[in-house]
Amino acid sequence: MSDPIKLSSPATREFWEITVLFEDEHLLALDKPERLLTSPDRLEPARPSLMQLLHAGLADGKPWAKQRGLSYLANAHRLDAETSGVLLFAKNKAALVALANLFGAEKPLSTCLALVQGAPEKNSFDIEVAVAPHPLQPGLMRADSRHGKRAKTHFELLEKFRGRSLLQCQSLTNRAQQVRAHLQYCGCPIVGDRAYGGHELLLSSLKPAYRLKGDRTERPLLSRAALHAEKLELPHPITGQPLAITAEWPKDLKVAVKYLRLYAAGSRPSPDAAA
Repeated sequence: MSDPIKLSSPATREFWEITVLFEDEHLLALDKPERLLTSPDRLEPARPSLMQLLHAGLADGKPWAKQRGLSYLANAHRLDAETSGVLLFAKNKAALVALANLFGAEKPLSTCLALVQGAPEKNSFDIEVAVAPHPLQPGLMRADSRHGKRAKTHFELLEKFRGRSLLQCQSLTNRAQQVRAHLQYCGCPIVGDRAYGGHELLLSSLKPAYRLKGDRTERPLLSRAALHAEKLELPHPITGQPLAITAEWPKDLKVAVKYLRLYAAGSRPSPDAAA
């Protein structure tokens, strides 16, 4: 694995060391940090984005770019700003075109983990409901069967806690904010996803007789949308060989699940449980 790619935004005084998950002459896969945009957002033009920072590094000839001899880099798909995990880039146009075809084929390439409020009715289920931009909340999506674009997501229940559940999510249609909109639609919004009806996860809501020392203010275990792109599986766009890229759980998700298992233990579905 290569050394991390170091990026900074002087305007916002932010700094990132981004882990390289996979790299060859055609592809670069990074572990995108939570709260970092993938691409510039017209609603928040001053907010840093990963693509903007990477392209600035290429133009400035930063060490990470020189070492790789990079002159071209394009993202093959997107992750929401709140979402962490595997993000794949093409190093040349041939790879980008091939990846675009793969991501447009309605096959489950990406597997995400979502910590949600409540519990689904079934251990395994699909949601196939069109999604469209929200008419009153710019930048958000909503389930809209009349005006939206076709969207389908497959969900598997991994673990159930008191009041919350851990789900595996596979998008078959790669729409913007699809998983978040579908989980809101089925009544299980993602923990910490305030834009879609989710709430922060506080230790005081889990631990009996919780006491905060002094005059401190409690910080949430999870204050962002608990959505992580854990795995990307696809044929290599140039060689055709099977490729699987994984990203470790981020620290906040690890800590949240640790405390849920400790203070709100539930159950894991049995392998032969009826769907």
